[in-house]
Amino acid sequence: MGYGHYSHEAHVALTRGRAALPKEAVFTQRQCHPLMNPHGVRVRESRDSATHPASLGIVFALDVTGSMGDIPVMLAKTQLPTFMTSILELGVRDPQVMFMAVGDAFCDSAPLQAGQFESGAREMDRWLTLSYLEGGGGGGNHESYELAMYFAARHTEMDCWQKRRKHGYFIMTGDEHPYAHVSREVVRKVVGDDMEVDLAVEKVTKALLETYEPFFLIPDLVRRGRCERMWRDLLGDHVICMESPEDTCHVAGGILALGEGVVSDLDALASKISAAGVSRDRLGAIVRALTPFAASLGRDGMPAPKLGSPVLPTSEDWRDYR
Repeated sequence: MGYGHYSHEAHVALTRGRAALPKEAVFTQRQCHPLMNPHGVRVRESRDSATHPASLGIVFALDVTGSMGDIPVMLAKTQLPTFMTSILELGVRDPQVMFMAVGDAFCDSAPLQAGQFESGAREMDRWLTLSYLEGGGGGGNHESYELAMYFAARHTEMDCWQKRRKHGYFIMTGDEHPYAHVSREVVRKVVGDDMEVDLAVEKVTKALLETYEPFFLIPDLVRRGRCERMWRDLLGDHVICMESPEDTCHVAGGILALGEGVVSDLDALASKISAAGVSRDRLGAIVRALTPFAASLGRDGMPAPKLGSPVLPTSEDWRDYR
């Protein structure tokens, strides 16, 4: 998939009339749509084409439980054109986006939904709005994020990796912990795979890292405290702590621009985002969220420390202290 052509004007036209609509009028599914059902899906594909000869697979996995359901609504009503225009104007070539919706396998009827990789505005919009915003979720500070990671690791194929050994991007929003294991019973029920044993979340993360650069976006500083530590143990500086969910699109775009090296550093990224009309307050929040990741790449704008051989004291240096 992913053969469409992106048009900002077409995308804005799709979303223009939605701003005042209730989310039920935008997301009309009242159960998992058959096309979004991952059960029995062999593979979702991101492929090169004449229009997109250097395709880059991007999975956008959205937590759609009760506490996180506002982010997909913002994307569908206003922000998805901003996201796509942002990454294209920042210089990311041939992006192909697949939306996933994540819930809780022990409480929800649709704990995982998976669209197709797409490049066109209408196609992307279709898969996003086909998502069923169940709004459930479990107690105990867990959601089935590890199930989304499993599906991406085992049921997607990307030409960026297979042809060029270039990792795709897996960007997931959330505010709770993953479960410690991918349950073989859950996988059999939701995806249709037969596994002999449960898989530890660390093993699933390792499998995902083979083909993707995975990121976990925490929506605000209040929710940061309840889940950051566990995610940092799994993903390190690829955990991005935002200050507001409204920054999601620009932060995701910044991840791609920094990761792909199409901007030299945070200052260059901030200049481009500012030119898009982002307010000074929001720009500051976006830069703060991305600073640890940029620093891990040496692209935070700070000079690298100069490390030389240590100068050891001689006996003369200690003369006055005898």
